[in-house]
Amino acid sequence: MALYKIKEFDPNYRDHFDGGDVKDLDLYNGDEKIGSVNDVLVDEDGRFRYLVISTGAWIFGKKVLLPIGRAQIDYSAHRAYANGLTKEQVEQLPEFTDDLKMDYHGEEQVRSVYRSDAASTTATGATGTSAAMGASTIDTSAMNTPIEGSAALDSDAAGMAYTGSSMGAGFTPTYDQDTYNYDLDRDLYKMDHHDDRIRLYEERLIANKRRMKAGEVTVGKHVETETARVSVPIEKERVVVERVASTDTTAVPVGEAAFHEGEVARMEVYEETPDIRKEAFVREEVRVKKVVDQDVVNSEEQIRREELDLNTDGRPVIDDSSTRKV
Repeated sequence: MALYKIKEFDPNYRDHFDGGDVKDLDLYNGDEKIGSVNDVLVDEDGRFRYLVISTGAWIFGKKVLLPIGRAQIDYSAHRAYANGLTKEQVEQLPEFTDDLKMDYHGEEQVRSVYRSDAASTTATGATGTSAAMGASTIDTSAMNTPIEGSAALDSDAAGMAYTGSSMGAGFTPTYDQDTYNYDLDRDLYKMDHHDDRIRLYEERLIANKRRMKAGEVTVGKHVETETARVSVPIEKERVVVERVASTDTTAVPVGEAAFHEGEVARMEVYEETPDIRKEAFVREEVRVKKVVDQDVVNSEEQIRREELDLNTDGRPVIDDSSTRKV
């Protein structure tokens, strides 16, 4: 099965970790810092298979592969744990380079190092059983399916399928490149036996607001017509001609009497005429503007939250470490 670096498989892989990154985590073995996580290898289905770890000064900066089943990850502490990893294992593991393309045979070299550790752990208990059976072959008919709960083998060696003269050396796999399945090495690739999680959910009220049109105000103008009346006092001149008897009885000599025909007296007569016209003036101004009024809208809803029910049977040892995330 082909392996890919996580960024090559999914360039946006960080979106699945809430913006975090499994790469560049500090690598610890117990309380001792031994290096860092350099990269992650996933299979064709996107499942984590290996952490590419750099051992720093622990083993001269050697890069090797750590099966995901042998790792524990604490994102909150920015740490990955490789508990149980030994310097001897790192020295035996093939070095991983950035341009190296892992194939089945390369993975087998990696798996053989970690399998030998598991085999040595269970060798004492398994030798007596094999001797009593009078045979050195382990039945592998059920190894192609995930092993749940108890199995015929110790959990550290569950999924290994070998035949040979003894459990300590000379193992011959009963599969090949075409029939191998990662479930055969459940101890190396399954994370669920390290961390059985129950996710507790709760509901929260999410308050948002959206802007919507509540109405519209249109301000315009129109023309109204009315009849206006105005009174203008005017003056007119008129000529009044009066004929009255003279009170002067003095005689005028004949020679001095002026009898001239065509003598005329002129007087100009004026009158006022009204000058009425229309002019437009600004009567008033109307200003239009918007103001924002603040208001608070209260709402109540019933929300739910899941709580953990812990039931125990017998006297199990329970470490309720709610702050540690694995």
